[in-house]
Amino acid sequence: MYNYEPETEDKELKKVGLELMFMTPEKCSKPDGITAVELAKLVELPLETVKKKLQILKEVDIVYVKGINPKYWRFNDYNFQRMDENEEVYKLLCSFDDVDFDRFFQY
Repeated sequence: MYNYEPETEDKELKKVGLELMFMTPEKCSKPDGITAVELAKLVELPLETVKKKLQILKEVDIVYVKGINPKYWRFNDYNFQRMDENEEVYKLLCSFDDVDFDRFFQY
């Protein structure tokens, strides 16, 4: 189980989670989602780190995967909205103090 401590916030998990949360169809190469390789380039993190963070998000059931090779990842808004607000990953992804929203939206 993932354990969130605000003073030791997992910035990499947050980066991967928020990128998927605000993912638009235009950012995906396929309608099924984004590959871990594409996501790693987008968030500028090593591929192995991104894969580990995706597994954490999958374990708490807020991302899902389609396909086998390659795997396409998508954020599950429905499950995220129904998450217990005391869940550590929920707290992490809802902590917007240091988030640059310009990264996700074109105004």
